[in-house]
Amino acid sequence: MAYYVYFRTTFQPFYRMIDYNNKTFKSLSNSTNGEVSEETVFKYKQEGNVLSGSYSGGGIQKGNLIGTVDEHGVIKMKYCHINSKGEIKSGKCTSKPSPSTSGKIRLHEQWQWTSGDFSKGESIIEEV
Repeated sequence: MAYYVYFRTTFQPFYRMIDYNNKTFKSLSNSTNGEVSEETVFKYKQEGNVLSGSYSGGGIQKGNLIGTVDEHGVIKMKYCHINSKGEIKSGKCTSKPSPSTSGKIRLHEQWQWTSGDFSKGESIIEEV
């Protein structure tokens, strides 16, 4: 599902892709094999279709991510963080946007560790 901002002009309606620049997100849910919790905060930057960000909180001391955003607002990214045990963990994630009931951006995520046990999981984060 694409999530666009709709504009109406005197000529015809047009759509603008989601802009994640300067958006902040918090976790709503995560699989039990994940390390992100409700205390984890994500801060995104976007230039063109390139997304970068940082995250921390809960079991995450410091994390960084880098990825791309397609015309539907779908993010494909790689992430790496240091957890509260001092371990370096990495993974990959696809995040699909949808509007929340409050009108904020909600991201439904499918992720997989690229270190450790290589397990997969699902999470939801929402704009604050």
